[in-house]
Amino acid sequence: MKKIILTLAVVLTAAFANAQDMKFGVRGGVDMVSAKTTVSTSIGGVTYSASGTTSTTGFYVGGFADFSIADKLTLEPGINYHTASKDGYKFDFLSVPVTFKYQVADKINVLAGPALFYNMDSAAQDKTTFNLDLGGSYDITENFFVDPRYSLGLTGDTKVSHILIGVGYRF
Repeated sequence: MKKIILTLAVVLTAAFANAQDMKFGVRGGVDMVSAKTTVSTSIGGVTYSASGTTSTTGFYVGGFADFSIADKLTLEPGINYHTASKDGYKFDFLSVPVTFKYQVADKINVLAGPALFYNMDSAAQDKTTFNLDLGGSYDITENFFVDPRYSLGLTGDTKVSHILIGVGYRF
């Protein structure tokens, strides 16, 4: 698996190294975290399930690169640090989203793509999880934008989802 990921990273890097239109930027904003845990047990052939949800609000900061793929399509890999706390428990994550952004109208974009989340809590059962990011962006100026998105937790015993409302700046 590591060889496949490394090969894919090298191919993508080589493919976009010659990109005509490449920009770098920073972003940050509010992170509304929701962690849903489901526990199941069987007693006498009957399965019982219980679930619980913990929600809190924190922030995220990070950086990204924009690679122009086609006239209205860009690839936007990035790395972000997320933190939030509630009742003495702290959520600390690193995320690596790889989103495709499509311009649907002047200054308005939709985006979607996978995101890898790494839980920095040493006691966490699920250290690495995958999410699906869906959202949009509005370009206030050529460099400054707002970027709301939803990151849906797909894997792990605890599904951690994020509502991210941020702003960013392209250099």
